Amino acid sequence: MKVSIDLSAEYKEPYAVIHTDKVTDEITRIVEMFSNNETPVTALQNEEEIVVLKPAEIYMVRIEGGDTVIYGEKQKYRSRKRLYELAESLGKQFMQISKTTLINLSYIDRIEPGFSGTMLMKLKNGNKDYVSRKYLPEFKRYLGI
Repeated sequence: MKVSIDLSAEYKEPYAVIHTDKVTDEITRIVEMFSNNETPVTALQNEEEIVVLKPAEIYMVRIEGGDTVIYGEKQKYRSRKRLYELAESLGKQFMQISKTTLINLSYIDRIEPGFSGTMLMKLKNGNKDYVSRKYLPEFKRYLGI
């Protein structure tokens, strides 16, 4: 696929035009990607089915026993992706708070002081995890403290 960018001060908002002889699966995926402003997470598995979640439906991602577990509001899913791959695809709405955990910043409920300079973060769905000392400075910058 060829891609070109036309820069001009006359454009106030970016827009995309696709020139093609037919609509393929690739073209459909590209249109959905530009239309949604969110990157859908690929196949996630619970006990019985494969589910596709949008980033807004994900509260937390955690490595547990070598598995990548994705927590939604009430359910959890397993993914074959590694934590760094999910961190890249989920976007700026997510922040890594420890070596094993990503959280959706939109769902922070409260923060409590933890042990040894950490902070305990509780999410609106009841999940909780510690912000480790390594990730604490960036987290404090986000909070403005």
